[in-house]
Amino acid sequence: MGRGEGARPGLPLAVLLGLAWLVPGLGHVLLGRKSRAWVFGAVVLVSFVVGILCQGELILPKPGDPLSYFAAVATVGNGLLFFLARLLGLGDGVPTAVTYEYGNTFLLTAGIMNLLLVLDTYDMAVGKKEW
Repeated sequence: MGRGEGARPGLPLAVLLGLAWLVPGLGHVLLGRKSRAWVFGAVVLVSFVVGILCQGELILPKPGDPLSYFAAVATVGNGLLFFLARLLGLGDGVPTAVTYEYGNTFLLTAGIMNLLLVLDTYDMAVGKKEW
């Protein structure tokens, strides 16, 4: 299969998508779209770092707050960045910081962008998207 016909590396689709989620841009690298991967990966990484530097919170589900579950999906959407930050004790958020809400916005946006990259990887891998 050639480009645009669902060609993908010798990985099962679920593994490809898992790797695409875990490392922003990796799915595109594995599909041979390296320039696109570097740009998208950099956008997610920079957004995530700015969110951390702005003292944003890596939101986890809070009982009694149903919207926090949506935010948690977006936050965990950052993949390995989320787990590394938690491991390093980052992303607790400082609600009294002037930049706290901006930080949250950057962190949530980075996660959603990464999840969209996973969907883009899927579309290219199964041939739904011309690439």
